[in-house]
Amino acid sequence: MGQPIKLIIKKGAVRKDGTSLIFLQYCHSAEQRTLLSTDVQIPPNYWNKKTGRIAENLPPKYGNANELQVDLTAKLRKAEDMVEYAVKKRHTCPMQFLKENFLLKTNWKLEQMSDAEKSLDVYSNIEDYIKSKQTTVKRCTINVINAMKAHLKSFEHYRKEPITFDSFDVRFYEDFVRYLTYDIPQLRRTEVINGLKVNSVGKTIKHLKSFLKDRMSKKIIPFMDLSAYKVMEEEVDAVYLTWQELSLIYHLDLSDNSNLEKYRDLFVLGCLTGFRFSDYSDIKPEEVRGGMLYVNQAKTLSTVVVPLRSDAKIILIDKYNMQMPQVSNSNFNYYIKEVVRLAGIDELIKITHKRGNKIIEETRPKYNWIMSHTCRRSFCTNEFLDGTPANLIMAISGHKTEKAFRRYIKADQVQKAHMIKKLWDSRPGL
Repeated sequence: MGQPIKLIIKKGAVRKDGTSLIFLQYCHSAEQRTLLSTDVQIPPNYWNKKTGRIAENLPPKYGNANELQVDLTAKLRKAEDMVEYAVKKRHTCPMQFLKENFLLKTNWKLEQMSDAEKSLDVYSNIEDYIKSKQTTVKRCTINVINAMKAHLKSFEHYRKEPITFDSFDVRFYEDFVRYLTYDIPQLRRTEVINGLKVNSVGKTIKHLKSFLKDRMSKKIIPFMDLSAYKVMEEEVDAVYLTWQELSLIYHLDLSDNSNLEKYRDLFVLGCLTGFRFSDYSDIKPEEVRGGMLYVNQAKTLSTVVVPLRSDAKIILIDKYNMQMPQVSNSNFNYYIKEVVRLAGIDELIKITHKRGNKIIEETRPKYNWIMSHTCRRSFCTNEFLDGTPANLIMAISGHKTEKAFRRYIKADQVQKAHMIKKLWDSRPGL
């Protein structure tokens, strides 16, 4: 983009409470620049100037780092869109347009469009599509659709050409996939990386196709051939934790790191129930009855009944009185790695994944591969290795076919051989 907009903290501008405001800085030219307040304020030592991000270890009294960053990113995208719109519409001073409209609570872009323009605008239609989905899909799906929209905007900026409904041909698909795979910038905690993994690219294409098909079905746009829009996916190479490793985590002394205790407890609870993070992090008192968990799963909207293990009961009922600590998924994924590291689970693990046609290999200590989804995968794999029938595990995991379930679990050939031996040893001989 020709008009740089970035998030900054003004050097030396520290308030009495030790915080500094984060601003959006827009440089219209070398001589003309403006600052717009984001209303977010943090101690400046928790700001990464290079990446334009808030440090994840921001003390809670200043707010949730992840939520604040989401807010900042949304405001940055809004400012970029406004400047781009002003330039496209040949406003005499894009900077003045930004200053006048940025703080308005209304949808500035829609207000300035005629009805005819709205009907043909891709992003207005995506907003309409999202509204139509609000009552029929979960929040996580809405987030993925919003991510698809953000990726389209990013691609539009990258190729310096507006995206219209006429854009979505085979060439667009190929260029968009290539951009998502190799070029789209992704901010991480300490660095900027380029490109998405295969399944993330596939998810973006899937929701783009669904959006376009919805617009066609509503006669908003004419029919277009989307047969070339392939939804790519790959089998995910991932780790699980054995019962022995989980025991190390469960009994880990965190008296010198008490802030990590809630993340450890949530993690163990997830490994003992097999639920998704959205479910095991938000168990309600009324869902615990007669030694059972009755959980309405957020993703599938189905109710799953799971016996409450004694160790899970100690955590959920005895320690937290059925009110588990509320943490964000991103914070959880960050801090649980430290918990597992402290437990001494540091075996080097090599994971492979695809980036376009290339096979990427990464070798890290095991604790570096641990995330919220490890709980669910560990539960399924451990239960399978202990001889629990696959259909019973699938009733909790939600896998529709045994084939999909067996791809999901992580048990190597030696472990499976030991499992078979265990079953054979329990049977009478000849």
